[in-house]
Amino acid sequence: MRRRFFYILILAISLISTQTLLGQVRLPGLVGDGMVLQRETPVNIWGWAKPGEKVKLSFNSQTFETITAVDGKWKIVLPKQKAGGPFEIEITASNSIKLKDILFGDVWLCSGQSNMELPMSRVAVLYGKEIENCTNPNIRLFQVPVRWNYNNPQDDISGGKWEESNPQNILKYTAVGYFFARDLYEKYKVPVGIIQCAAGGSSAESWISEESLKAFPEQYQIAKQLSDTTYLRNLLASERESQSNWFRELGKNDLGRKSTPWFNPSLDDSSCPDFQLPSSFAEAGMDFNSGAVWFRKQIDLPDNCSGKSALLELGRIVDSDSVFVNGTFVGNVTYQYPPRRYNIAPGILKAGKNNITVKVISQSGIGAFIKDKPYQLDVDRQTFDLKGTWKYKVGAKCDPCPASTFFPGKPLGLYNAMLSPTVNYTLKGMVWYQGESNTGRANEYKSVMSTLIGEWRKLWGQGELPFLFVQLPDFLESKNEPSEGDWATMRDQQLKLLSVPNTAMAVTIGLGEWNDIHPLRKKEVGQRLALAAEKLAYGDQKVVASGPIYQSMKIVGNKIELTFTNCGSGLATNDGKQLKHFAIAGADKKLVWGKAEIKGNKIIVWSDAIVKPKIVRYAWADNPAGANLCNKEGLPASPFTTEEDTFRIWGKQANP
Repeated sequence: MRRRFFYILILAISLISTQTLLGQVRLPGLVGDGMVLQRETPVNIWGWAKPGEKVKLSFNSQTFETITAVDGKWKIVLPKQKAGGPFEIEITASNSIKLKDILFGDVWLCSGQSNMELPMSRVAVLYGKEIENCTNPNIRLFQVPVRWNYNNPQDDISGGKWEESNPQNILKYTAVGYFFARDLYEKYKVPVGIIQCAAGGSSAESWISEESLKAFPEQYQIAKQLSDTTYLRNLLASERESQSNWFRELGKNDLGRKSTPWFNPSLDDSSCPDFQLPSSFAEAGMDFNSGAVWFRKQIDLPDNCSGKSALLELGRIVDSDSVFVNGTFVGNVTYQYPPRRYNIAPGILKAGKNNITVKVISQSGIGAFIKDKPYQLDVDRQTFDLKGTWKYKVGAKCDPCPASTFFPGKPLGLYNAMLSPTVNYTLKGMVWYQGESNTGRANEYKSVMSTLIGEWRKLWGQGELPFLFVQLPDFLESKNEPSEGDWATMRDQQLKLLSVPNTAMAVTIGLGEWNDIHPLRKKEVGQRLALAAEKLAYGDQKVVASGPIYQSMKIVGNKIELTFTNCGSGLATNDGKQLKHFAIAGADKKLVWGKAEIKGNKIIVWSDAIVKPKIVRYAWADNPAGANLCNKEGLPASPFTTEEDTFRIWGKQANP
């Protein structure tokens, strides 16, 4: 609920166009103290002042001047500089602005959706030491606030500042971006600036212009509808009212908040039905659609836990929850994705019986405690398992919560409000982690992304800027037989993006979590992107920057011979075992699991059940659990299918 109101609020802010403050020289949000400017190339410094006013910029004993245009805009281009700093810049018109602590280094735009946005605080459970030791004034990040606008590209952003890496600042910044920057700095010892321009749930179409959207009529029509201010205002008001009514009625009807609250430790719950945690409400046979359910568990603690602080881990819960320990509220999460990690203050726990109560609100009828997540209480270096039998009681039943529009997922809005204000800032390259929101229309993804890459490069006017991107990891439940899947199709579309010049892809198969769209292992993602940058952007041709990429196939009798690029020092498996997750089919395309073996830098695939093979697929599933092909450097192979090659071969045979 709170999250939805937050998005409504920032939408309202985004609808207010940035106004030029005439008569005073003014700088965009990105140009400020502590910024990192791109080394070894001319860089833009820009802003606004009174039309026709002279603007003077002083830097490093040099002076640069310009006259503002009739719209009040001005731009000065600084000549290329070597890496280093800190420097100061003074800009003077009718007033004066002095910028301090400026570095020259390499600047990367990090964009996409939630897995790019995911902050270090969310992955602290894995990377506590990295956070503790992250202080480095040569790594700096700027976080573009999440905004959207469906009317016009904006000139500036509201909020944000350059901050150096330290244990306090880093907690709110992109984990992928930080690890990427850290690896580059450790190798090149050059300051690195990260511009985080990402929004959870955003689609690829959110980040391209109205003109480019015309190539995708359905998305263009959505953008045009949202650009109608009256329609948008009415939509917001209607959704706000319907959701407020739903939560108000739920609260009014919830029996758990009546005379004796159900989080009261003395409540007798012995007659309540059992619930085996973790599981879904449906698996428990709960006669329930949407509404509020209260879950309770008694746990016995030894004397040495009395009064101690503790960490309560409750995995992941669909949709929202409020948690009480011995009748004391200890925290809540308002939507389904974040991990539940609640700190229990000293004085709440006691020796003997302790009560944990969790109120869960299911908005869409698919309530669940997600499996294969930690459910435990950590006290004084002791861990108490919370999985198993709980008691539950339904507080209120109701129809599903009325749907609300998730604006970051809609086309155009983020391009106008977040991307456009950054396009004057000179870059080293771009990093992209997105695709989850596009899996429902995965077949269009290469076309959409080719458009996005081309448009962004044109906007920045720096030629074919390096564009690095992440191929989606494994997700959802694995299957025992070869299968289709939107995530498999999406990875294939991402693989095909490598045909766009000056691009590189980080493969993340093996880093995913079947039950979480936000896997925690972000350090490896950043490291693989850094390897890609070393080769593509820094020209280090000796670095092995990728795992094996399928190149071609050859049918030899009843077997198919596969060749690869990016073999490094040789093909291998990541577990030292036989190759897994290769499927093979004949002309009927009925895939069966095949046998596969490595022969030098080739792989031979066959099945005794397929006499005349035509097709091989590798790791082709939403979650290809067990896929283990890599190179000897340990970088995983991209999933692939040979089908297009097969069709090409067949075509040649049919039309010699």
